[in-house]
Amino acid sequence: MSTDPWGRVDDDGTVYVRTAEGERAVGSWQAGEPEEALAYFHRKYDELAGQVQLLEQRVRGTDLAPAQAEASIVKLREAVAEAHAVGDLAALTARLDGLSELVAHRREEVKAAREQARAEAREVKERIVAEAERIADETTHWKSGGERLRQLVEEWKAADRIDRVTEAQLWKRMSAARTAFAKRRKAYFAGLDEQREGIRAAKEQIVAEAEAIADSTDWGGTAAVYRELMQRWKSAGRASREVEDELWARFKGAQDQFFQARSAVFAERDASLAANAEVKELLLAEAEKILPVTDVRAARTTLRHLVERWEAAGPVPREQRDRLEGGLRRVDDAVRKAEEAEWKRSNPEARARAQSTVDQLRTSIEQLEKRLAKAEAAGRAKDVKEAEEALTARRSWLEEAERTLAEFS
Repeated sequence: MSTDPWGRVDDDGTVYVRTAEGERAVGSWQAGEPEEALAYFHRKYDELAGQVQLLEQRVRGTDLAPAQAEASIVKLREAVAEAHAVGDLAALTARLDGLSELVAHRREEVKAAREQARAEAREVKERIVAEAERIADETTHWKSGGERLRQLVEEWKAADRIDRVTEAQLWKRMSAARTAFAKRRKAYFAGLDEQREGIRAAKEQIVAEAEAIADSTDWGGTAAVYRELMQRWKSAGRASREVEDELWARFKGAQDQFFQARSAVFAERDASLAANAEVKELLLAEAEKILPVTDVRAARTTLRHLVERWEAAGPVPREQRDRLEGGLRRVDDAVRKAEEAEWKRSNPEARARAQSTVDQLRTSIEQLEKRLAKAEAAGRAKDVKEAEEALTARRSWLEEAERTLAEFS
């Protein structure tokens, strides 16, 4: 009989493996020596140990799913328990027990990661739904709002799934938001169509009024009416693009017809007034010779005669009117200012007031000078300082008063 730490071969050829529970028959060997039998069953053990080692490598070195790993462990555990092999089967069982603990730990990790992923997915989908509801309630940018809702649907599809009940509740809110947005957009455009119809009617009325006066020769009054019609046009709002373009073309055509006719009449009239403008050019040059004014009375007399001739010359073309009238008005302003200055210089009451002011200031200065001299003689520094400050102020006032009085000289 051969001896082995893990097994033996009986005299009748039965092969036993030693376990903690005792010996267990694993086979029979009739063809050779006991050593050969044990060697054969050791190889069976080595094959089984190799399978355990391979499973250990897969569990520890790959992302093998816990359920699949546990199924392989159970299968190998059964194989070890019923193995027709000789070797340390308890060690293989212990290694499988260690793998089971590792898989159980990994299962908890996977479960925690799955719960975390679901929580994150729920946050993502709740954010998506909240934004969709905000768009449904608030936005008035219909094109960008609709596009954003479509993007949110795609983001929803790309997000991980969560538990079925919560998923259904959130999707129900999402669908309700999209429906609410669509209804509100439809109502807006329905109201917009109604509003545009009112604008169209208002602008058709404006166009009709514009076309009715296109042949008018009341140039000033009709031009004012067209300005009022333009204000009404701008205030009316915009109709649909096709209607707006068609009505504007009619409105502008009526305006152009009137203003082109008016421009032609004014051009003809302005041509007949060119001679008047030449006369006024000469009169303006003559008036400008008055400046600068040295003799107020003569300047006024000369200007009065020039104005009489100016009025007699008649109207001038519109493009020259403002320049000519402005030039004559500048000469008139200069003469008037000279008259005002002359009157001010010759006003006896104003001169008397100016003289009185000068006299009062001179008297005040004399009194202050005497007070200063007394203070200096008595050594009163405070009184000296006050007197000097008062003198400085009054001398400054006197200079200004004397300049005013000089203007009356």
